[in-house]
Amino acid sequence: MNKLHVKTGDTVVVISGKDKGKKGTVLAVSPSERKVIVEKVNMVSKHVKPRRMGEPGGIIKAEAAMYADKVQLVCPRCKQPTRIGHKIYEDGSKGRICRKCGEAI
Repeated sequence: MNKLHVKTGDTVVVISGKDKGKKGTVLAVSPSERKVIVEKVNMVSKHVKPRRMGEPGGIIKAEAAMYADKVQLVCPRCKQPTRIGHKIYEDGSKGRICRKCGEAI
């Protein structure tokens, strides 16, 4: 079982590659491939064929998957890229915390 440090809906920043420094929201996560799709990051051109009568085809821009190791979570409180820590609360539940400010994510 593969676990990733980001989940769908998290705000992340790209830390390496051609889109370094760009921020976006995680749209999809694939733990088995260790990849994520981030909104408006790693855009590629796709050639799309028309599927139905009257539907246009052509070249469209779409987000491609990228390795989860290339993104880092942005803390909602301190607004900085941070690593994730885990904390077990009194009631036995487990949660993610920011390593820089200690706030629950």
